[in-house]
Amino acid sequence: MMDKALQSIVQVLEKEFAGEAEESFGEVQVLVSADNLVAASQKLHDEFGMTFLSTITAVDYFPQKAPRFHVVYIFRSMSENLQLSLRVPLADEAPVVPTLTGIYNNANWRERELWDMFGIEVEGHPDMRRILMPKDWEGHPLRKDYPLGYEEPQFTFSFEDIDLSKPKGEI
Repeated sequence: MMDKALQSIVQVLEKEFAGEAEESFGEVQVLVSADNLVAASQKLHDEFGMTFLSTITAVDYFPQKAPRFHVVYIFRSMSENLQLSLRVPLADEAPVVPTLTGIYNNANWRERELWDMFGIEVEGHPDMRRILMPKDWEGHPLRKDYPLGYEEPQFTFSFEDIDLSKPKGEI
């Protein structure tokens, strides 16, 4: 059952930003478009006390193309002990979200990681460059279509099928 304070926040997001809310296992998520992300985040920060942006990450639904990605933002209100997620669906071709660095200072490095790992561009970011991978790295390692570059590991559901005579690391 959703908290009454959270329920009123969700109603505002649904009404003002055409959000679609969903509650699952006690977690509340609201789908909003990339066009509404900054305004919805500003309202969460200014009017509802969601002053802590705890997470920015993405989910890759490859081979699905539209939406291929969901960018997930998790906001918290420490004073009210509330948590809410905004999810932004993005298509496969040139995924872009606007920056939240003007509202949340800690969005800076998290948005850089979003670019580095998933290849999702963050429009308006003050310093968009790689943060985890080397500067000359090609590709984005957390995309499901990223080439692994090695042989598939030996896998089975039956312990008897595993060849234990091979040394570790040898396939």
